[in-house]
Amino acid sequence: MQEKCKSGERQLIKTAKPGRNGTVRVTFALPRNTPGGAVSVVGDFNDWDPFAHPLRRRANGTRSATVTVAVGRTLHFRYLAEGGIWFDDEAVPHKDAQGGYVTV
Repeated sequence: MQEKCKSGERQLIKTAKPGRNGTVRVTFALPRNTPGGAVSVVGDFNDWDPFAHPLRRRANGTRSATVTVAVGRTLHFRYLAEGGIWFDDEAVPHKDAQGGYVTV
């Protein structure tokens, strides 16, 4: 079952400066308790594995997970919340049948 998670707060995706080795770190973040419970970021960068990148709580209360990928890569992703609830990042300007996507 697929459902959308609605929130008045924005999700955040931050990209670090590319490294000398041709990779870049991309951080996916969600506001505190939106949605409640465990959440993972899943996408083509982790073979859609819901256990590969769980979001972890940060000191400021938000939750995030960071992935390292090749510069120039397009990342297709969605979030998977506790209870099997899939949702997209509403702040991402690009969406397709796989959810949101960003090019880094």
